[in-house]
Amino acid sequence: MIEARHLRVLRAVASTGSFSAAGRELGCTQPAVSQQMKALESSVGTPLLVRTGREMRLTQAGEALVRHAAGIIAGLTAAEEEVAAIAGLRAGRVRLVSFPSGSSTLVPTALAALRAAHPGTRVSLEEAEPPKSVELLREGDCDVALAFRYEGAAGAEEWDDLVVRPLLTDRLVALVPEEHRLARTQGAVAIGELARESWIAGCPRCRGQLVEVCEGAGFTPRIDFATDDYPAVVGLVGAGLGVAVLPQLAVESVRPRGVRTVALEPAVRREIVALTLPDLAQVPAVRATLDELARAGARQPASR
Repeated sequence: MIEARHLRVLRAVASTGSFSAAGRELGCTQPAVSQQMKALESSVGTPLLVRTGREMRLTQAGEALVRHAAGIIAGLTAAEEEVAAIAGLRAGRVRLVSFPSGSSTLVPTALAALRAAHPGTRVSLEEAEPPKSVELLREGDCDVALAFRYEGAAGAEEWDDLVVRPLLTDRLVALVPEEHRLARTQGAVAIGELARESWIAGCPRCRGQLVEVCEGAGFTPRIDFATDDYPAVVGLVGAGLGVAVLPQLAVESVRPRGVRTVALEPAVRREIVALTLPDLAQVPAVRATLDELARAGARQPASR
């Protein structure tokens, strides 16, 4: 195997014409130059230099290797500089996948702080709900995935093979129209008190969790409307067409006009996390992104 340090010595010998002159140029001794040249000739299996009097002459193989050495050394130097820039967060790329309410609350704060601290680090963003976002991470299509899972939910995802960075615990709240009988209730309301209401359901996962919680309280919700769009949920509730249950973080991602939020009992919470692969967690740009997401999560009202 040809080593880059040996190629640098060969180029110095070729340009100066002797081992001693090459040593002075490289800052090492003449015996060290001679030893490295012997190692290089042993690696390639053929002589590279011929001594003619006091000077060294390249063999045909030596000329060929010197010709290629310039490009090889230049490429290695560029690679070393690029890696150093990434390691020092002067450069780098992070592919982030987030669910919608995370994209509108946690992500902007985190990425603004990341850009201010490390302007050379670029972050791209795509949206996907878990478990799709987790699949993208495991398949190598992103570097960081924001995900959530409900406390005590049946069939909760296993993340044992991933690095899990907790961001916040998000409590579900009920949304009712402003004129609803429970709109000005102080304290928490048992979800069973909404058993006879018309329901507006959110994303498929949240919808499944809603049904599970309601059935645990002894009733099955009558879902008249279903939409993944949080502003649409708020609009339907505000128009008096039903009630809904949304994560607090989702409520904070929209302007809830014409509705009131009501705390629920039993409390239903979801754990919001940032996930990455163990090897990726060691990459400086990924680690910095996880740190900023954690700081953004700590500042969210939903986490208090």
